[in-house]
Amino acid sequence: MIGLFDPIYWLFILPPLALALIASARVKTTFKKFDKVATSSGMTGAQAAAAVARAGGAEVTIERTKGFLTDHYDPRTKTLRLSAAVYDGQSVSAVAVAAHEAGHAIQDVKSYPWLRMRSSLVPATILGSNSWFIVFLVGAFMTIEPLMIIGVVLLGLTVVFQIVTLPVEFDASNRAKAVLTEAGIVVTDRERDGVASVLNAAAMTYVAGAIMSLMTLLYYASILMGRD
Repeated sequence: MIGLFDPIYWLFILPPLALALIASARVKTTFKKFDKVATSSGMTGAQAAAAVARAGGAEVTIERTKGFLTDHYDPRTKTLRLSAAVYDGQSVSAVAVAAHEAGHAIQDVKSYPWLRMRSSLVPATILGSNSWFIVFLVGAFMTIEPLMIIGVVLLGLTVVFQIVTLPVEFDASNRAKAVLTEAGIVVTDRERDGVASVLNAAAMTYVAGAIMSLMTLLYYASILMGRD
C-alpha cells in the first residue's frame, strides 16, 4: 500500500498535519484579535505598505485582491496585492500583514539572496509538485526503480523550495517590524506586540508546511529504500 491507504503514511503525516491545522487556526484567531486594535498612526494597510516599501527604496504598485489573507508580493510586476481587510484596514493586523508584504518588495530591490534563490526554484518546483506522484506511482506499480527515484527527487525539489521560503518569510517580517517602528507607524508597546504576534503566527504556517513536506519526502524515500 502507498499513501493514504498505508497506516505507516499516517505515522509520518499526522503530527505535522496537526501542527499545520493548529498554525492555520492560530493565524486566523490572532489576525481577528488584533484586527480590533487600531494603530495610533491611523494608517490603512495600503498606506503602511507604501510607507514601508518607500523607506526600503522599493517602488511598488499596490492593488486589492480577493479573499482572506491572500496578500502577496509579485516580483515580476513589482506589485503588492492586499486583501480588502488588509488594504482598507486601519488595525494592527492590517498594518502588520501589509508591511510584511512590503518587506518582500524591499528584499527584491536589495537582491536578497534567499529571495533570488526561491524565485529561481519556482519553475522546477511547479514541475515537481505537478508530476512527482504520478512518476513515483508508475515506477512503483511497474517496478521501475529509476522512475521511483525521479519521483522522489521531484518531490525533493518542492521540499527545498519550502525550506528556502522560511528565511525569506522571517526576514520580511523582521524588516517590516523594524520599519514600522522607525517610521512611527506603530507606536505603543501594545501595537508592537500585536504586530509581532500576527507575524509570528503567520510564520508558523510556513514552518508547519515545510515540516509536512519533509515528512512526506521521508515517507516516500523510506518506500524506495525499503522499510525494513
